[in-house]
Amino acid sequence: MKELLSQEMENYLRDNQQALVDLIVELCKIPAPSHQEEKRAEFCKAYLEGAGAQGVYIDAAKNCVYPYQCEGDGPIVVVMAHTDTVFPDLEPMPLRMEDGKIYSPGVGDDTTNLAILLLLAKYVAQHQPSASQGVLFVCNSGEEGLGNLVGCRRIMEDYGSRVTEFISLDGSYDSVVNRCVGSNRYRVEVITEGGHSYGAFGNRNAIRYLASMIDTLYAVKVPQGGKTTYNVGMISGGTSVNTIAAQAQMLYEFRSDYQPSLEYMERFFHSVVDTYRNMGITVNVELIGQRPGMGPVPPDKQQALSEKCRAIISQYYKEPVYRSGSTDCNIPCSMGIPAVTFGGYLGAGAHTRGEYVELASLETGFQIVAAVVMSYFEK
Repeated sequence: MKELLSQEMENYLRDNQQALVDLIVELCKIPAPSHQEEKRAEFCKAYLEGAGAQGVYIDAAKNCVYPYQCEGDGPIVVVMAHTDTVFPDLEPMPLRMEDGKIYSPGVGDDTTNLAILLLLAKYVAQHQPSASQGVLFVCNSGEEGLGNLVGCRRIMEDYGSRVTEFISLDGSYDSVVNRCVGSNRYRVEVITEGGHSYGAFGNRNAIRYLASMIDTLYAVKVPQGGKTTYNVGMISGGTSVNTIAAQAQMLYEFRSDYQPSLEYMERFFHSVVDTYRNMGITVNVELIGQRPGMGPVPPDKQQALSEKCRAIISQYYKEPVYRSGSTDCNIPCSMGIPAVTFGGYLGAGAHTRGEYVELASLETGFQIVAAVVMSYFEK
């Protein structure tokens, strides 16, 4: 087995196994819905500064950024893990340990990976290894849901011309996301005259037309080419049981890892909206989220980065699968920059309140992420 890590780093990883668990637990106690990540960002900044990191800052997008040997305008690699959770809770969420697992909403996605990132950035700050290019450690905001990748977008606005490779620590180490799933997300509002359910009977009901529109959207024949999906995730509207609803709305999205299919779904969606408008129904449409798909990434460079991560994971675990996904990597990939996503744990239940991380997986995950990150430093 090829030695990927120095003995000094191996010792650090071994000595900080409990510190990793403790940090995961501490981070889980800090609520961080998308757009409300301030407390986690402040915690990360204080943690890194306490470790001796220089130049740490929080930007306008609520990213906590630690630039290491990034002076000037030379090339850099970005390593990030997101601070936000998919859950709206503003109070600490429940956490328990049992049967060799840590249970807590958001514990894997993405709190465990954030803790690993912080501990590796701490090692770099304290040991000052020489980097082959600048390394930008980012605890980023806005990855989940309607966060719309705002944190990653800001990083690429500030550093994009310098970024040569991009690593997003998200998910587990049994797969590598190396192809991006683009998506469009809409808020659709239907408005009618409504009225009293008895006295105004016969007036048009916004809920009825919204339901009909949803049924029409679900009648689409998914285009061939890549994988394409669609979903109505939320509906709301109406006033009372005895009121003909004058307003109803939904949140709708479609996704694909194949750009022509994404464009097909966009055309179909707007054709449905136009059909209902032509019935005299008021339909208001708002684009609330858009994630770009793959851009002009040089295939050889994307393949080289993917293979490097695959080989490292294989050395510590087993062969990971390549898959498509919607992650922070969508932004650099859309700009033609090689980028992949993987994580440092095994677990299940992401985006549910039963989410857990297997404690026994953390040792291997810590090694895998460390080996990938330290590949950007001179031995």
